[in-house]
Amino acid sequence: MNPEAIYDEVRALERLDLHALREEWRRRYGEPPKLRSRQLLGLQLAWKIQADAFGGLATEVKAKLRSPGSIRASPRLAVGAKLTREWKGELQVVRVTEAGLQWNGQTFKSLSAVARAITGIRWNGPRFFGLRDEAA
Repeated sequence: MNPEAIYDEVRALERLDLHALREEWRRRYGEPPKLRSRQLLGLQLAWKIQADAFGGLATEVKAKLRSPGSIRASPRLAVGAKLTREWKGELQVVRVTEAGLQWNGQTFKSLSAVARAITGIRWNGPRFFGLRDEAA
């Protein structure tokens, strides 16, 4: 298949709702993943169509992704670093120590735990403190 035809197929996915994306997946590949996100299912379907047409990930890339420690979930923070975030009108300050992350007299093992203590709900810690883009 020519690249322009693949491009057109992928662009056409943008106009489909979740139900239509599931039907397109079913037509091409069988039972679709149990996703409730139109955007995520559309991205997966677009990738699969392109991978079928042009080839998927190289063997070396697949191996690297499977190897332990190849992907860091969050940035490493140096001891002595200070993170700040305003939450509900109050400045929150977290200090990185050798023992962990200190906030409000307590020590935590992860930024997500600190964010949860501050907000009372689950947060991605690096995202809460502005270390990761919203789209990431």
